[in-house]
Amino acid sequence: MNQYDYKPAYERNLPHIQPPGATLFVTFRLAGSIPRVVLEQFKREAEEREKAMKLTAVSPTPSYLIYQEQKRYFGQVDAYLDLAASGPQWLCRPEIAEIVVEAMHFRDGEVFDLDVFCVMSNHVHVVFRPLEKEDGGYYALQKIMHSLKRHTARGANKILKRKGAFWQHESYDHVVRDRQEWERIVAYVLNNPVKARLVENWEDWPYTLLKEA
Repeated sequence: MNQYDYKPAYERNLPHIQPPGATLFVTFRLAGSIPRVVLEQFKREAEEREKAMKLTAVSPTPSYLIYQEQKRYFGQVDAYLDLAASGPQWLCRPEIAEIVVEAMHFRDGEVFDLDVFCVMSNHVHVVFRPLEKEDGGYYALQKIMHSLKRHTARGANKILKRKGAFWQHESYDHVVRDRQEWERIVAYVLNNPVKARLVENWEDWPYTLLKEA
């Protein structure tokens, strides 16, 4: 088994869970889009809240409290990204955003079933279901993201005439638990450009796709 084979769960700096047949909400961002000092602050605050939970909650910590804390941490990160206050914003360039859009379309029906995506100036949101392979098992999230990032980084760096990391290595991913949560996440993704005050209607953002059922 190599590092990109399917695993129901694995962990780097963040936990990654991929139950068979699951729908996943994935966010990935440009390298350097959040300063290290800001990210470390978010992590310290999350650790302090986790300690407080352990002191006040029964053991083990209820899953809904863990889920709420994960949402809070993601919300902090995503809000900072929406500000685009520091770091590169290469995805603002239409020819680079289109590379990401084309990569999503290419993989839809091949390795995942796509629901929605949105390309922002420094990060991307996407919801998809990894497909089952002909020889059994599912396409691994880790392998999907590695391929997607490698392909788009190569094309973008060629346009930018640069070398080096384009994407932050690790992505944030979340297992969508039910239809109600799916609808909430899809609305969140679609309205990201609206929330960032880039457009008044999500349909006016050229790098958003809601796939027809």
